[in-house]
Amino acid sequence: MEDVTLQNLWKQYDQQLQESRLLNLQAWALNKQNFEMLQTQKAKNKLNKLAIFKKWAVALGIGLVVLLCFLIINTTTWQGIFFNISLGMIALFTLLAVMAYIRQVVLIHQIDESNSLVETQQKLALLQSSTLRITGILWLQMPFYCTMSLTPAMLANGGIKAWVISIVVTGLFTLAAIWLYKNIHYKNRHKKWFKLLFSSLEWTYVTKAIEYIDEIDRFKKE
Repeated sequence: MEDVTLQNLWKQYDQQLQESRLLNLQAWALNKQNFEMLQTQKAKNKLNKLAIFKKWAVALGIGLVVLLCFLIINTTTWQGIFFNISLGMIALFTLLAVMAYIRQVVLIHQIDESNSLVETQQKLALLQSSTLRITGILWLQMPFYCTMSLTPAMLANGGIKAWVISIVVTGLFTLAAIWLYKNIHYKNRHKKWFKLLFSSLEWTYVTKAIEYIDEIDRFKKE
């Protein structure tokens, strides 16, 4: 009799334990779902703000390209050859930035709740790398701001001093532009100069969105 009672108690205990485990599992699944939804919404909120910023940048970039092309067409002279070439290169880099920003806006709108966690992480990583790449490319236009004021007459009549100043200044800006192009990389994100260059909301929105999504991955692993 005692054995039967003991067995019944064990069965009841085991049943309660299984029910408790099931409830805990259901609670964990519900918490995971709610947490994932919350983090995704927070990430999407940052990305929506980023998309607005980039749309404005696209509009301004297109306006700048049109203005530069207008200036080139209406100021084309031999004495203004350096000015025209410099404006042309700046317009080209600006056009590259506009095209990159358009692709980024499309990519942002592709990120939604229907994506898996891995897909979202991949798209955010692509968005981040694209932001770094186009920023590095834009720095390459820096030397052309130094050559805008040059004229054939200035170089012909300015003597050695004019040549030396032009070469040194343009050379320094060229070296700085190349260095930035090569070193603007995610691995340098902890360095002071990188934090200074990427202190804008554009970069902050991307990194925050990535942090929110990565927290989902860490929650699942825990």
